[in-house]
Amino acid sequence: MAEELDIATGSKAEKYIGLIPQISALVSGEEDVVANMANVAAALKETFGFWWVGFYLVKNDELVLGPFQGPIACTRIQKGKGVCGTSWEKKATMLVPDVDAFPGHIACSSASKSEIVVPIIRDNNVIGVLDVDSEHLNDFDETDQKYLEQLCEQIVPFIS
Repeated sequence: MAEELDIATGSKAEKYIGLIPQISALVSGEEDVVANMANVAAALKETFGFWWVGFYLVKNDELVLGPFQGPIACTRIQKGKGVCGTSWEKKATMLVPDVDAFPGHIACSSASKSEIVVPIIRDNNVIGVLDVDSEHLNDFDETDQKYLEQLCEQIVPFIS
């Protein structure tokens, strides 16, 4: 596949429906983990204009920053800490409409207002998380959750 996105118009769901097969094609056959995560982050940011999107990978019992698009970010996050660490600990997607109201939120940037974090699970173990932030309150919903969870399931063989 050429390194070019065909960004669908229409609803958020229509954009995800158009994007996910393109991401699958983009990472298919590429064995480099960093390249795949970087392209996934870029495709999501380009399609939706998210403020920050990227990956954290579980390494030595902590989340370590991986490829991302956006301003600089926290480098390491402990299990159970902040939205990312909580997603890892609970093995569940965290949909946070207002990060300032989330107990223990790690403020890598005061510009982040809402967040969704999806765990990347292999053999019932979290191997990383996909973290997406917005500079707007309540910017993520069940549509984002549904399609980002689908995306993480489809790309797990290419990023683990």
